[in-house]
Amino acid sequence: QVQLVESGGGLVQAGGSLRLSCQASGRTSSTSHMGWFRQPPGKEREFVTSIEWTSGATFYKDSVKGRFTISRDKAKNTVYLQMNSLVPEDTAVYYCASRNYGTGRYEYWGQGTQVTVSS
Repeated sequence: QVQLVESGGGLVQAGGSLRLSCQASGRTSSTSHMGWFRQPPGKEREFVTSIEWTSGATFYKDSVKGRFTISRDKAKNTVYLQMNSLVPEDTAVYYCASRNYGTGRYEYWGQGTQVTVSS
C-alpha cells in the first residue's frame, strides 16, 4: 500500500500561481510513476501530468504544457506541481496518484485538493 497526502490547493486569481505537494509513504518502491489528475466541476477526472520516478521523465496534457511543471524530491518521497498562468478552466479537484510497476495502473490516490481560479 502507498499512502498519498496532497496539500497546497486554494483560491487564486487568473494569471496567478499555486504549488501543490504530494507526499508518499508506505510501499513506495512499487511506484514507477507519480501523476497528477484533476476533476473539473461536473466533468470526468482527467490526466494532467506525470513523472517517472527513477529517470525524472515527464509527460503533460497539452493544455498545461508551458504553464505547469511537475518535479520530485526522491529523498522526501514528494512530488510537486507548480502551476503558473492559471486560468479559470484549471479549476478542479487535483489528485496525485501512484502508478504500480507490476500492473502499470494508477492504483493509489490522494484525497484531493481543491484549486479554484477566479476570473
